[in-house]
Amino acid sequence: MQNRRTFLKTAAAAMIAPALLPPKKPLLAFSTLGCPGWTLDQVLACAVTNRYQGVELRGIKGELDLPKCPDLSSPERINATRQKLVDKNVSVVNLGSSANLHFVDPKKRTDQLDHAKRFIDLAQELNCPFVRVFPNDLPPDQDRAQTLDLITSGLAELGDHARNGRVSVLLESHGKVIESPMLKQIMTGANRPNVGLIWDIVNMWSVTKEPLAEVYKTLKPYIQHVHVKDAKLVDAKLQYTLTGEGEMPLAEAIRLLRAGGYEGYYSFEWEKMWHPDLPDPEIALPHYPKAMNAYF
Repeated sequence: MQNRRTFLKTAAAAMIAPALLPPKKPLLAFSTLGCPGWTLDQVLACAVTNRYQGVELRGIKGELDLPKCPDLSSPERINATRQKLVDKNVSVVNLGSSANLHFVDPKKRTDQLDHAKRFIDLAQELNCPFVRVFPNDLPPDQDRAQTLDLITSGLAELGDHARNGRVSVLLESHGKVIESPMLKQIMTGANRPNVGLIWDIVNMWSVTKEPLAEVYKTLKPYIQHVHVKDAKLVDAKLQYTLTGEGEMPLAEAIRLLRAGGYEGYYSFEWEKMWHPDLPDPEIALPHYPKAMNAYF
């Protein structure tokens, strides 16, 4: 009887113990969209100073076509950049391409796919795990089913291009393709092991108002990366704020991700590039890690 009682106490303690451990710190990154005028050295210095583990490259000093950036324009410079990342203990976690997959025009479509493929090749050289692409539009003069098929087949083609490496191609919930059933249809149709989804929480919720629990349940199998920003709705328009100072349901989204076992990056997408009136990166980027601690 004593042995059984001891066993039950030990088993119960083992079940409870994980809940007593201190909360796991999140992996944090930021997009260079938030510091469009900075050099790569400035980006990495900010990451180190503010204890970010990763960065997303969405341009360097205003150049969005990353293979044209001086730090990434030749094998020698790529090697030097890769060593710099190792020395700083900062990872490049995503290359943000501008590729749009909705075009029906053959030349536009080829140009967009070729753009994404160059980014995939660069990511392989940088040991970067992800390349972002956009779905992106649902043009009124195109049949919706045809457009979704174009997005799906384009994503599958890019996955095939990346299949012999360690890069995954991630579709961001962006533009007009932000409803969870639509995104699930694309993910199911592309059906490649190295194809996944970036959940941009605000891009979706601010427009669709879908219950987050339902969104996460639908998209969980595909989410490999998360974009975080905060905002308020002012006169039905989105007005970006510093993290934690807006109205977006970030706390609920993060609870769902944590409960679901998400272990990827929470990447800060401060859209300074598109909204120059936003607070400067010297303010927003140091603020984000502190604000995120409140959610963890």
